[in-house]
Amino acid sequence: MKKVIFAAMAVAGALAAAPTKADEPIFGYIYTTDLLPKGKTEVEQWATLRDARSQGIFHLLQTRTEVSYGAADNFQLSGYINLAHTRVNGNVPDGSTAPPEVFADYNVPSEGSWSRNRFESASVEAIYRFASPYTSPLGAAVYLEPSVGPRTRELETRLILQKNFLDDRLVFAFNTTIGQEKRYLHGDPDADPDTIDYRDHWDKETDVNFGFAGSYRFASNWSVAAELQNEREWAGFNPFKAENRTNVAWYAGPTLHYAGQHFFATFTTLFQLHGAKDYANPSDESFVVHGISNADDFEKYRYRLKLGYYF
Repeated sequence: MKKVIFAAMAVAGALAAAPTKADEPIFGYIYTTDLLPKGKTEVEQWATLRDARSQGIFHLLQTRTEVSYGAADNFQLSGYINLAHTRVNGNVPDGSTAPPEVFADYNVPSEGSWSRNRFESASVEAIYRFASPYTSPLGAAVYLEPSVGPRTRELETRLILQKNFLDDRLVFAFNTTIGQEKRYLHGDPDADPDTIDYRDHWDKETDVNFGFAGSYRFASNWSVAAELQNEREWAGFNPFKAENRTNVAWYAGPTLHYAGQHFFATFTTLFQLHGAKDYANPSDESFVVHGISNADDFEKYRYRLKLGYYF
């Protein structure tokens, strides 16, 4: 009996200490340097619900359907189709109705409920890893993702760092992301005729995000994590001009991850933390209520589910 007990404990210990799959997305928002092995394929389905403002009704559901391929052991290519659905009503602090940023090109009535579906964009993603956390003191990778849609153009670049501890059961990751986007907007007849906002134009914006996360694998197929995001926005394409700052917000929350032999699931909940800033309206911070930003690209809660299958 003792031999059986010791053998069972040894097997359980080996499973708990087994290394994470090389391509496992253990976080919902933060990327790691783990990639698909060469020649392997993965299909993922994302669903992100961005929900609630300080007032009114605000729902934005975004889905991404992804196919990834390990072009080399340190290089991964992916393609995405991005769709979106929204429903809003009285979601601006003054009681009016306004769309989320991904629907900003629509003329939305200032009062009453409004909803819409749309094809948002198609994306191509490339990740190159130049240091693995399993063979180097620090894992490092770079990421590039261009996206093109009917009324949007975006280029996102990301630096990914990863450090593992406790035989790879404890994983920390840090991301710095720069997203530069153009969105085609209709002119505002109430704007100054001498400004660009008066006529149809491509609106330019830069997002700079910093993300940090830690994950612990507490069982052979399960891990729990915490994620922190700091999101900063600038008008135009120059994030080094302080006068172009528009918004700052913070998000944090838990993640639960399961990985089987061919299937994985990751679920993340993020809550907007107090401390948001509205630099575009510095006099009264009209879009910040009790420290929470209600600007067009922010909300109180974010829920993300990722489902994937390996081939």
